[in-house]
Amino acid sequence: MKKTLIAAALALAFAASSPAFAYDITSTAPVNVSSASIALQSHDPVAYFTVGKPVLGFEEFSAEYEGAIYRFSSTGNLEAFNADPAKYAPQHGGYCRMGVALGKKLDGDPNLFRVDNGKLSVYSYPAALKGFSGDVEGNGAKADANWPGISNIAPKDL
Repeated sequence: MKKTLIAAALALAFAASSPAFAYDITSTAPVNVSSASIALQSHDPVAYFTVGKPVLGFEEFSAEYEGAIYRFSSTGNLEAFNADPAKYAPQHGGYCRMGVALGKKLDGDPNLFRVDNGKLSVYSYPAALKGFSGDVEGNGAKADANWPGISNIAPKDL
């Protein structure tokens, strides 16, 4: 527990001091997107499940889901997503899952991810991923409990 809290504090401190990712801290949207409404910084959400790593998608293979545009690396991945988008869309709108466990909406880095229980999660920084991984069940429960109360609040207001 202590290691998890230290890792989370480091992640939040780093997030507050570094503009590493460009997300809109004033947006009240429940999905983390770019100014062009692109989710996962153009990474293919299906690829995390099929090849186990982040893969950039292409504009010609795009689909909209819950106000976000997802891009895919192949027609097959696009078709799989369209058949069951909730299965592939990242948890907590693509915000950092450790941040959500702490009541924050931090930008998620698509290169820092976990797939747990068939669901994709992204994290803001390595320390956030490490902290979350130290207690997946406990941190997951906190994130899931916090999400309904923060999903429509701007990150700057949390």
